[in-house]
Amino acid sequence: MAPLADTGPSVSSPAALLPADVPWHALDAAVAAERLDSPAEGLDSAEASARLARFGPNRLTPPKRKPAWMRFLAQFNNLLIYVLLASGTVALLLRHWTDAGVIFGVVLVNALIGYIQEDKAEQAMEAIRNLLSPQAMVLRDGHAVTVTAEALVPGDRVFLVSGDRVPADLRLDRTKGLLVQEAALTGESVPAAKSAAAVAADAALGDRGGMAYAGTMVVQGQGGGIVVATGDATEVGRIGHLLASVVPVATPLLVAMARFGRWLTGGILLLAAVTVAFGRLVHGEPWQDMVLSAVGLAVAAIPEGLPAVMTITMAVGVTRMARRNAIIRHLPAVEMLGSVRTICTDKTGTLTRNELLVTDIVTADAAYRVGGSGYAPEGEIRCGSRSIDPAREPLLCDLALAALLCNDAALHRDPGGEWQLAGDPTDGALLALAMKVGLDPAAEAGRCPRRDALPFESERQYMATLHHDHAGHGILLVKGAPERVLALCERERRGGGTAPLDKERWTALTAGLAGQGQRVLALAMRRTPVDVSELIAGDLGEEGLELLGLCGLIDPPREEALRAVADCRQAGITVKMITGDHAATAAAIARLFGLPDGVTSGPELDRLDEAGFAAAARANSVFARTTPEHKLRLVAALQAAGDTVAMTGDGVNDAPALKRADIGVAMGRNGTEAAKEVAAMVLADDNFASIVHAVEEGRTVYDNLRKTILFMLPTNGAQAVVILLAVLSGTILPITPVQILWVNMVTAVTLGLALAFEAPEPGVMARPPRPRDEPIIGGRLVRRMLVVLALLVASSFGFFHFHRLQGDGIEEARTIAVNALVVGEIFFLLSARGLGGQGGSWTMLLSGLAGSRPVWLSVVLMTALQLGFTYAPPLQALFGTAPVGGTAWTAMIATSAGLFVLMEVEKRL
Repeated sequence: MAPLADTGPSVSSPAALLPADVPWHALDAAVAAERLDSPAEGLDSAEASARLARFGPNRLTPPKRKPAWMRFLAQFNNLLIYVLLASGTVALLLRHWTDAGVIFGVVLVNALIGYIQEDKAEQAMEAIRNLLSPQAMVLRDGHAVTVTAEALVPGDRVFLVSGDRVPADLRLDRTKGLLVQEAALTGESVPAAKSAAAVAADAALGDRGGMAYAGTMVVQGQGGGIVVATGDATEVGRIGHLLASVVPVATPLLVAMARFGRWLTGGILLLAAVTVAFGRLVHGEPWQDMVLSAVGLAVAAIPEGLPAVMTITMAVGVTRMARRNAIIRHLPAVEMLGSVRTICTDKTGTLTRNELLVTDIVTADAAYRVGGSGYAPEGEIRCGSRSIDPAREPLLCDLALAALLCNDAALHRDPGGEWQLAGDPTDGALLALAMKVGLDPAAEAGRCPRRDALPFESERQYMATLHHDHAGHGILLVKGAPERVLALCERERRGGGTAPLDKERWTALTAGLAGQGQRVLALAMRRTPVDVSELIAGDLGEEGLELLGLCGLIDPPREEALRAVADCRQAGITVKMITGDHAATAAAIARLFGLPDGVTSGPELDRLDEAGFAAAARANSVFARTTPEHKLRLVAALQAAGDTVAMTGDGVNDAPALKRADIGVAMGRNGTEAAKEVAAMVLADDNFASIVHAVEEGRTVYDNLRKTILFMLPTNGAQAVVILLAVLSGTILPITPVQILWVNMVTAVTLGLALAFEAPEPGVMARPPRPRDEPIIGGRLVRRMLVVLALLVASSFGFFHFHRLQGDGIEEARTIAVNALVVGEIFFLLSARGLGGQGGSWTMLLSGLAGSRPVWLSVVLMTALQLGFTYAPPLQALFGTAPVGGTAWTAMIATSAGLFVLMEVEKRL
């Protein structure tokens, strides 16, 4: 045997020695065998071993991974984390071990969460590698033997039977009723019929009937083929490499927080430097005192509790989403959902039910519409505007009987009462139709037992069965592609008899149903002599068949998805359908959802340059016959145009686009593990409507994050400014660094945390998505924070100096200054609950506490903590506080209520 021809220079992947651009699907099977030097008796053991050494084992190469310690340290590479570490270091310098421990604990927990999430994402590649079959039946040395799938090499001849997972990419050379489920690669819900025939070189993946790809499943029939690609050179291996090359996009929140962290760090360092320089050079204070003041200012300005509160806010959103069937895998995805501008959705199983349903029946006498959903044998049958009794429609009953008997599926109820299908989806839909007409499968099978059958084969494009009834009559039934069945028919059933076949009319009726995106089947029959007990394909057309009619099948849209797409339009979110299905089917479903007319196919996209591709991605709403590369490029093009993109998918072919998208959404029920591992969100119910619910929760989470930041920054800033004013004026510090740490920590875990539980603001889904580059705190909110900061500083600084002028001691004055700040923050909490004009009004002032249980609890807890801070002897000794009289408390509450009114005036201005 001649060695396989060398096709190029040596490369890192042994499998790459075979040319990757050979269109094996376009070559005749015999030509492919010759190109691969694959003899009819199979490779001999010596040649198989030589090829294995040359091409490598048939497995997907795992990517090189960074060491665990390096991936763990990378979690600390964030400016906000640096600020936290600096804050912890400050606490250590001040010998506040508890505060330092809390801060460093937050940093460590965040790093561990990030490390674990990154490790889970890496498992996506492992999920793809596990798709390859563990073993295969192969022809070696003239004998059929079972070998491990890793031992397969190009040129091997592999056998396939029902239930097998295809072990490598095969050029099929023989098939018998072979159906392969390729949904993981193509997105099509119906198994693909296979044959040995070659197809066009530019045929889409789902149209390559002569190929069987690694990782797909044989659901019916048998066949054989020649291995043309193994390991990384397979279609699933190519997708794995594509997935490994995708760089995830940073979330808007992380980008905004990184930007905020840079500004905050620069501002703190600048203020600290000004504090030291001014105190030393202007007032001549000792360096040590000025450094201590600068440290206090830094402690005041750094919002130590902000990362923890942000994490908890997103975690609350995760819990809310889980109740609505949206399971979040990566925490930052919660916030990013709120900025989604475009949702790229798969069709099958997401917008549709992934269950074929007979919706239309056409006979020579009438046209019928069939109701119902899924495979449940329940639904009304209508003729025009009237509901009909199927028992009074003889021709309809004959067609339903043919659909029931020429059928290999079974329907049964599961323990939960849901109807489940065993068998082919098309057969299941026809069986459900027969039961809607009133036929009992078991009774009819007993009355007309099957004697022989010709299974569906792609070459024939029909299935035929032979039955004998109790009256001793033979019945031949045929179902299949209309063009093939019509070619076998001479007459059509009409009224109580038959008439010559009007082929042109039936061809037009078929085209009309297909134009609506329906899969069309024709059913026909013929009486046969009772002594006929065997079916021969060549004999079916000799005497001619009687056409019974046509059935139109469709994967129906989900009712809740129809409403959800309408909600998206109201919320300013664009929905684009990206599917591997045929253009006609995609267009029909798109019309039902109100998506703009026009479908762009994968081959059309291939003919566009980069600029044209980007324009098509923005302008079009439906993309059919797409490949993994198309989906990835479409997502990237939309992101380049400034959109925040959510992408749904369930197959291996969707994994690269899911990873690249801002929000990858995988299907929980029918999705592959590869899709789930790279996705940021998994839908427990595979329902598009759950995405819209998640977007609403995401917008709420983002609002609550902004409220939290809006609350915490002015309060921290007020403490820093109080210290800065003291240094600039050359007076004693109104609040000590240790007291500042107390306020920072307790307000963060009480008042700040309450905002994480806020309900959605009115009209949250009526406003457009926020721009991708929008700052988390814009100009309007910055102005509000400055007003609040000034009011809090005036209150705290003013109370301190007023009581010092009254002759109160330094500890009592400082205690009043701290409590004035905290009481002001409590009233500010009420105002911060509303970003616009809805919240924080006088109504909020009177009923806010009763209307929000978390706010009520946080105020009670904060009050208890401050009373302990003020009156508990251990805390007095620790923080340098002193008891405060009732008059001071009354003045602080009255002043803070007045500040609240001023905050609300600013909000409305």
